[in-house]
Amino acid sequence: QKVSVEVLEHLEHLALVDFRDAEGVERLQKAIQFADQLHEVNTDGVEPMDSVLEDRCLYLREDDVTEGNCTKELLENAREKVEEYFVAPPGNIPLPKLEERETFLQGS
Repeated sequence: QKVSVEVLEHLEHLALVDFRDAEGVERLQKAIQFADQLHEVNTDGVEPMDSVLEDRCLYLREDDVTEGNCTKELLENAREKVEEYFVAPPGNIPLPKLEERETFLQGS
């Protein structure tokens, strides 16, 4: 199943994933083929679930804080920060021009 340029562009903007090369497009196509198998499953009469553990009572544990006040140490791991916040994602992925994406799609 071919993936259109518009779908690639939409996914890149949503997920900030770069599908610039043929390998990325091929991986996406394989993932779509794998997910398409779900259309073959007969779900007639099956009610949607809120959770896979609907029939069990889930118990919450106490939230015991064992350490803290480590903001400075955590922010040392940030590639880029503003005030006391991580900047995520670190910069935007430069997206290819429309013509470049079309050439990769034609080759796949």
